[in-house]
Amino acid sequence: MLYYFDARHKAIACSNIKKAFGDKLSLREISQVTRDFYQSFGQTIMEVFLFPFVDKSYLDKYVDFDKVENIFAGLKMGKGVILAVIHEGSWEMSNMISSNLGYPYNVIVREQPKYPRLNNLLNLYRSQKGSKLIRRQNQTKEIIRVLKDNEAIAMTIDQGGKDGVIVDFFGSPASMSTGAIRLALKLGAAIIPVFLTRTNGPYIKLFLDPPFEIKKTGDTEKDVAENLQRLVNLYEKYLTLYPKEYLWTYKIWKYGRAKNILILSDGKVGHLRQAQGLGEIVSSSLKERNEIANVQTIEIRFRNKISRSALALGTVFGGKYSCQGCLWCLRKFLDKDIYAALIKAKPDIIISCGSSVAPVNFVLSRQNLAKSLVVMRPALLSTKRFDLVVMSRHDQAPKRKNIVVIDGALNLIDDEYLKSQGQSLAQKVNIAKEFVLGLLIGGDTKDFKLSEGSIRKLIAQVKESLEKFDGEVLITTSRRTPANIERLLKEEFKDHPRCKLLIIANEKNIPEAVGGILALSRVIITSPESISMICEAVNSKKHVLVFKSPGLSRKHERFLAHFAENKYIYLAEANNLSKTINDAWLTKPQVHTLKDNDLVKEAIGRLL
Repeated sequence: MLYYFDARHKAIACSNIKKAFGDKLSLREISQVTRDFYQSFGQTIMEVFLFPFVDKSYLDKYVDFDKVENIFAGLKMGKGVILAVIHEGSWEMSNMISSNLGYPYNVIVREQPKYPRLNNLLNLYRSQKGSKLIRRQNQTKEIIRVLKDNEAIAMTIDQGGKDGVIVDFFGSPASMSTGAIRLALKLGAAIIPVFLTRTNGPYIKLFLDPPFEIKKTGDTEKDVAENLQRLVNLYEKYLTLYPKEYLWTYKIWKYGRAKNILILSDGKVGHLRQAQGLGEIVSSSLKERNEIANVQTIEIRFRNKISRSALALGTVFGGKYSCQGCLWCLRKFLDKDIYAALIKAKPDIIISCGSSVAPVNFVLSRQNLAKSLVVMRPALLSTKRFDLVVMSRHDQAPKRKNIVVIDGALNLIDDEYLKSQGQSLAQKVNIAKEFVLGLLIGGDTKDFKLSEGSIRKLIAQVKESLEKFDGEVLITTSRRTPANIERLLKEEFKDHPRCKLLIIANEKNIPEAVGGILALSRVIITSPESISMICEAVNSKKHVLVFKSPGLSRKHERFLAHFAENKYIYLAEANNLSKTINDAWLTKPQVHTLKDNDLVKEAIGRLL
């Protein structure tokens, strides 16, 4: 019943098992392990209420011991024995087994204030079956006394919480409890690793390892971390063999100081830059929390256009946990190699930009219980389906707590980025003049065609300003720039003495083209069709001019008008640019920069 009706915890268990074994098990096998875990967990719950009927003859019949002599070998050392355990198997049954092996056995009691009757019942069963109870009051002193009296005590090493030490657990950092290791280092107590597995119904096998070798270097904290890691590695081997036994329903890696960020790309450079911009903000926020961001980018490729539409439509009907252990839609609609890469990924945070990849973000975030962040309106899906949605003002975003409204488009442009890109480009370009004009030419989009007439007017105005101010120009096109515009630019600037850089992106691009031009230029001119390119220029803290061109949508016109009204850009006709350049260069008005990153960073802080 828990398996079928406790959807939230089943989702946590499934995502944890995938994170631990996703590189070894298929989704079907992960689902089966999840089901097996619930079956074992259900049997454990039922056993608790039947403990009054369990005696030594029952234990002799149903429990198979593997090397029980190891406990007595530890006791012979004379400094007490710590039975190291993790939250797995029938933990209450393991207490009962240990207390009937012929040596003094102690249990650290964790009180359950929310369930006092259950708490009293469990403590009654524990004491009746031979366990000595150590309660929270004077707990440390009691544990030390027990060990000095050469008795045995069970201590967990997992679920370290905020006070634990971070170690690697199935490839990801997790917090583990240090108490057992610290006591062994200080008092010389023997640590016996214990693991219990259910072999068939009530039949149980108890593994008792030889005394764990504690290594000492004299550096206590280093010794704690290294010994704890070795002990955790031992339990990884057991859990790999018996994965159904672990308590997978809590957030195992919650306190790990590293997060995996998966960026989903739709293949459009502008969208990828916005997603990377959001990823950079998330990484920066994690760094401030002393956490590490591991960023991976996967370009999503659909099998065909019908697959893309089918996935978008199908996810509309998807529930919060309906994708757990399934991913049928991704397997059917995505390229085989892309699906395989997504299955192997273990993201904590998923970022996407563009309507076509928003459904993939939704499905994967449900499978991995990852935070889902999208840029732009997510097509048919409701914005309520995502943890954070970043939308531009011109998209007329609804007012919701999970929506951040920004003026422009996110990007990677900041002071550090400009410095790096500028230095790289300066090694290839010799800038000799004070007045440097940067020219960023985009190209055709689905609804817009870059006019050759506008570019001819633009070229005339640029040349006029270069002569007037004795300046130089740096030019780059984009991969969207049509061939006739590329030819025109080459004809006019290829051998022009004032042109220090002409990049035709479709012929020979360089990685620092845009960033370097933004860094080295004093005034920047961009074509009007690319919101991403305009926002990158504005974030460079330079005077930005955008020339008008016919064919833009009403939404795009609203965006340009808003930017011009707020003095982020100067909007001018292509045949009147020289006057605008003149005003910007001579009067040097205040540069207005976007505050989008600050707004998004504040929202990310709340989300984390």
